[in-house]
Amino acid sequence: MKTQKVLLAMSGGVDSSVAAYLLKKQGYEVIGAFMKNWSDTKNKYTGECAWRDERRFAQQIALKLKIPLITLDFEKQYKKDVVAEMFKKYKKGITPNPDIDCNQKIKFPLLWKEAQKRNINLIATGHYARVKKEKGKYFLFRAKDESKDQSYFLYRLNEDDLKHILFPIGELTKPEVRKIAKKLGFPNYNKKSTVGICFIGKVNLKDFLQKKIKAKKGKILSPNGKIIGEHDGIYYYTIGQRIGPRYGIEVSKLEDGKRQLNRWYVARKDVKKNIIIAAPENHPLLFRQKIIVKDFHLITKTKIPSRVFTRIRHVGELLPSALKKENKKWIVKLNKPITGVSEGQAIVLYDKQKVLGGGEISF
Repeated sequence: MKTQKVLLAMSGGVDSSVAAYLLKKQGYEVIGAFMKNWSDTKNKYTGECAWRDERRFAQQIALKLKIPLITLDFEKQYKKDVVAEMFKKYKKGITPNPDIDCNQKIKFPLLWKEAQKRNINLIATGHYARVKKEKGKYFLFRAKDESKDQSYFLYRLNEDDLKHILFPIGELTKPEVRKIAKKLGFPNYNKKSTVGICFIGKVNLKDFLQKKIKAKKGKILSPNGKIIGEHDGIYYYTIGQRIGPRYGIEVSKLEDGKRQLNRWYVARKDVKKNIIIAAPENHPLLFRQKIIVKDFHLITKTKIPSRVFTRIRHVGELLPSALKKENKKWIVKLNKPITGVSEGQAIVLYDKQKVLGGGEISF
C-alpha cells in the first residue's frame, strides 16, 4: 500500500511538533509547513523578527524527525484578510475574533491549496480538537483535554474540510504532549504556549489599535444617563471590560457624589454618538440572555437540536441554552443571563461533545 502523504502546519510549538511525531509513527509521510504570516513582531532581546525564532524550533524538530520543512509566506493575505478586517470591525465598535478569521481564511484553505499543488491529500495541525466519522458523515468534536480544547476557533470549518484534516493530538492532554516531547528530546518540550492574536502574539490591544484607529474622546454615562467620566475612543473598549484609571478611563463623577466603591464595567457602546454606558458590578444592564446568531454556520448538515450548549469565548463555560429560528434569524436563549457578551464575538454551539457550528453575536 502506498504511503499517504500529509502536509502538517508546524509553528515551532510543542503541539505541532508532537503532531509530526505521531503522524510519522502512524506511517504517514510527513511534510512540515511553516507559515510566515506576520513579520512586524520582534524579539525584544535581538530585534529580529519573531517568526524566525519560531521557524528555528520547527527546523530543529524536522531535522530530528528526518522530515522536510517548507516555508509558506502568507503574510500579504493575512494582513489583508485578517488584520485589516479586524481594524474595520473594531472601528465599527464590535469585537472580532481574529483567530477564527485566521483559521477560516488563512491556515486551513491556504494549507489545503498548497497540499493540492503537491498532490497531497491530507493536511494536519496541532489543534486540540477531534474529527469523527458517524454514519458516513464527518463531525468536529471537542478535544479530550477540555482545558485546551480549541474547537471554538474551528467552528467555521465545514464537512468537506473535515474529510481531509487530521488533528493528531486531539486525544491527548497537554501534559501528555509535553511528556512525549521531553522523552523525544524536543528542545521546545517546555516552551510556553502562544497567547494573544493569531501569529501576532500578545500585544497591548489598545496600543495596537491606535496604530490605525485615532483616539476620539467621548462621554461615559451611568445607566441613568448622567455623565460620570470620559473615554479616549469607544473602539478600544469591549463590553464587560472593567473601567477606571488603571484601565485608561477616568471616571470623575458619580451619581451620588460619593466615592466609587463598586467596580464599574462597560455595559453598552453607542458608536454613532461615541458614548460608553457604564454600570456597577451586578447591574442588570451588564447581563444578556437572548443572543441573535449572525452568519449562522453549520459544520455538518444534520438535524439541529433545540437544546444545546453554547460558548461565547475560548474554553469558556459551556452554557445550557435553547436554540430556535425566528423570522429567518437563529436565536439563542441562555438558561441564565451572563455578563461580558459583546457584539462581534463568536458564539459556538455544541451537542454534548459534538461541535455543531456557530456564528457572530448580535443583538
